[in-house]
This record gives sequence, structure tokens and C-alpha cells, in this order.
Amino acid sequence: MSLKLPKLPSIRDLTRIYNLRAKQQLSQNFLMDKNVTDKIVSLAGLELENALCVEVGPGPGLLTRSILDRGAQSVVAVEKDPRFTPTLDQLRDASQGRFTSLIGDMLTIDHSEIIQSGLQLESSRELTEFSHIHLLGNLPFNVATPMLIQWLHLLAKREGIFSAPNVSMTLMFQKEVGARLTAFERESPRGRLSVVAQSICDVYQIYGVRASSFVPRPKVDASMVQLRPLETPLLKSSLRLAARGS
Repeated sequence: MSLKLPKLPSIRDLTRIYNLRAKQQLSQNFLMDKNVTDKIVSLAGLELENALCVEVGPGPGLLTRSILDRGAQSVVAVEKDPRFTPTLDQLRDASQGRFTSLIGDMLTIDHSEIIQSGLQLESSRELTEFSHIHLLGNLPFNVATPMLIQWLHLLAKREGIFSAPNVSMTLMFQKEVGARLTAFERESPRGRLSVVAQSICDVYQIYGVRASSFVPRPKVDASMVQLRPLETPLLKSSLRLAARGS
């Protein structure tokens, strides 16, 4: 089975055909350059054997295409906006049983539904569990930090999708937030969010994304940040700081 997707309509064409305009109230900004999404997935260094890739907010699906073209066998996307169902269904049909999507809010969805959807994919039918789970997403800037804080709590307790033996998060943030997440001790951007994230994970920027790569163009550049759990968390108690701000 070829792990490359067949030729599909461009994302620009699909957004025009289905009249998919970004909603400001959802802080939507679409990536339109597959060179960028291919680079992100390549630099993420994802272990894809016996792995589930969970994408948050795929929108029209360009990052999803890059994940699948990289060779991912099992991909589940969680999308809050049902307008994208036609484009995601088209991608599902082209994926040879490697992709499905769920309509829901990643902050409230039952993670067991995500895992079961992955195990029900044709490509995963011989598996009973995943040894690797990778969470990826071009996150809406207005909810990116609350999402991350929730996931760090779940990771610390090894709950939900974070109960897998090996997990990673590769997530898009505003450049300023990315700098704060990755700041070393005594660097000026460092704050509570830095301490919380770095007490649980190795945190580093894998790619900087210019504002011009998005439609509509945001006012600031973005940063793709990867978080991988430390073997021994430094200060689990630091999660209390997350409730007080970043």
C-alpha cells in the first residue's frame, strides 16, 4: 500500500468550493503552503510505528495531508467546526483507511473516543493499543495556552491520550508564547508557563512560521513547539502555577 495520498484538489480550491472562510470568533488562520506543513512534520521526528497521530483543529486539512504523506498509519483529527466535514471526509476517503475525523471540542471530548476511533481504522485493525501517541495542531491562538495547560495536567497524571507509553506534543503558538515556553532560566520571556511546561517536558522550538504563511494573515508570526515528557518530572507541584496565569 502506498503511503502517499493521491492527487487532491488544493486547499485553496477546497476553501473556495465549500466557501470556507476563517471565523474570527474561533481565531482561525489556515496554513496554505504545503512546503511549510511538510517541513513541520519532518522536523517533528515522529515515531510512526504502532503510533496514533491526533491532530487538533485540522481545518481544511493541509497539516493532515503532510502527516499522512509522511507515512502515518493511524491519524484521528478533532475539529470543532462542522463546516470542514466535507474536506475531511474527502481526505478520509483518499487515505486508504488511515484517517478519520471527529467533530468535537478537544477541551471536552472523551479521549477514549479518540483512541477507539484510531483502533477502528483499517490500518490499525490488528492493534489493541498504541505505543506512541503524537498530538499535533495549528492551535487557535486565543485558546492555545488553556489547551496546553489542560494537556500538561493530563500528562502529569498520565490520563487520556497521555497514558500511552510514549507521547509527544507538536503545537503551533504565537511567536511570543513559543518564546516564553522555551525560555531558559534568567531569560526575560520566562514566566509561570515556562516553569510549568519545563518541569514536565523537554520543550523546544522546531520551526518558526511567518505570518504570511496563513490565511487570513495574523498580526504576528508563529512558532511550532515540541514538548516531550521528561523521564523524571522535576516539579509536579508547579502545575498549581498554571491556574494563576502564564
